[in-house]
Amino acid sequence: MEALVIGSGIAGMASAVRLARQGVHTTLASPAPSGHSESVMAAGGINATLSGNDEGDSVDSHVRDTLKGGCGIGGEKAVRGLCEHGEEIIRYLESIGTVFSVDSENRPARRAFGGQSHKRTYYCGSSTGKQIVSALIMEARRFEASGMITRRMKLNFHSALIKDGVCYGALLMDSESFRLEAFYSDFTVMATGGQNALFGKTTGSTLCDGYAAGKLFMQGAELKNLEFIQYHPTTLETAQKKMLISEAVRGEGGRLFFVENGKRVYFMEEKYGEKGNLMTRDLISREIYGCGKDVFLDISFLEGKTIDERLPEVRDLCMKYRSIDIKKEPIPVSPSVHFFMGGLAVHLNHETSIKNLFATGECASMYHGANRLGGNSLLSAMYSGLVASDEIAGRAPHRKYPDFSAYMEDERKGLKKNRDSKSTFPVFYIRDMLSKTMNNNLGIVRCEKNLDEGLSDIDYYLSIAEKIRYDRSVPPYTNFSLKAMLTLAGATIMAAKERRESRGAHYRSDHRDTKDEYAFSTIVSYDDGGYSVRFDKEHSYES
Repeated sequence: MEALVIGSGIAGMASAVRLARQGVHTTLASPAPSGHSESVMAAGGINATLSGNDEGDSVDSHVRDTLKGGCGIGGEKAVRGLCEHGEEIIRYLESIGTVFSVDSENRPARRAFGGQSHKRTYYCGSSTGKQIVSALIMEARRFEASGMITRRMKLNFHSALIKDGVCYGALLMDSESFRLEAFYSDFTVMATGGQNALFGKTTGSTLCDGYAAGKLFMQGAELKNLEFIQYHPTTLETAQKKMLISEAVRGEGGRLFFVENGKRVYFMEEKYGEKGNLMTRDLISREIYGCGKDVFLDISFLEGKTIDERLPEVRDLCMKYRSIDIKKEPIPVSPSVHFFMGGLAVHLNHETSIKNLFATGECASMYHGANRLGGNSLLSAMYSGLVASDEIAGRAPHRKYPDFSAYMEDERKGLKKNRDSKSTFPVFYIRDMLSKTMNNNLGIVRCEKNLDEGLSDIDYYLSIAEKIRYDRSVPPYTNFSLKAMLTLAGATIMAAKERRESRGAHYRSDHRDTKDEYAFSTIVSYDDGGYSVRFDKEHSYES
């Protein structure tokens, strides 16, 4: 049996290692090493309910918090499975070398994260993602040495090999030679992350550009809950990107304030009480957006030793990028696009609407509903990889593969046509225009007028997408990804337009109430160049 895993962050590596452990030979393909994946940026921690948690904490409590954070559209069966496997995942990560921070009694330490009724976020300083990635890299290497994992680098997803609704592998593009290579497999797992590049400067990696989801959408895969885009409330502006100021800072007691009449106003505490700084991310982002003032996050009142031990990465990045000493001065913060609750629609076993094509991690939409709780992303990245792999290991392989030679030749001709374009529009001109459109029209607060303007912009960009100039100053993959990215962007805005209510991370100034008629996931399908939107009242992806 052969499996192909595309993407080598935590979700991709978790899938590959689990498959190899069960005797499935796996090709792990990615454009960059695992150490360059977005997973490394996950700072704050991973949620789990262990026997040593606070009195009154339980798996049921974790389920309730997650469903509440997701505003009622998180899928209870899926969420329960996620939360029930928290302790197993923590113990597994410890067993392969993840070094969690410990408390004074040498037990794994926990911190508080927003939207949770108990402390249940386990962490490795403020570099939890980096620690987990490092441990999984070593585990994957063991299986590489035994021949059960074959790692292929500098490869970008181009398209899936699909016939009659069944996936037989993928076409991948070599990032140096531009050549397309067919990878036939019995099962294909997408672990390609979110859609950061649609918005330009975000907290995430622009390697996660949404192209894979957009291309698969155009090939027949359905998408889900695209309108739910999480803005992290505390990021630090730099020339390169928005640097994440981890929720760990607020978990350790950090306080948000603005200055009015020369005095600090701790606006979250004044409005929501002592836990105001640990409200959910969507709510805090809207409060910052709505106050219309420069907002700061203060942790300087903590002992320097505590900051050095628990928040060293935050300390270092603030000094490196803005020369801010967080032991002495507050951090200027603002909301930024951070996480995509929406993505490829998957069933409980993480199979998409295309047979034998699976999706895991952030590129799949499953556990988070309308808003993700901090600490649940790393848990869901690990868990989704395990679920998909266990499903695959129990299935039979293909008896034979169809002939895709004609399809491959058509794709090669299409790439050459793009390279030979004489258009005055370079790729990155349109990419920059796209990010402006998305930020201006699909921000923290939306309305019908802005959404219509966004759709009009996307329609125009699509009308010239296949006429743009090939830009030799950028990586070759970038030149060929634009149309699928634009198609995904249009689907995202259309989903936001059709959801005429406010729920979680989706806030409409012209429809401020949460309405029962929209208490379902949004499903978008591609229909001959257009978008078809429905609300999943049958719970077809969650039952």
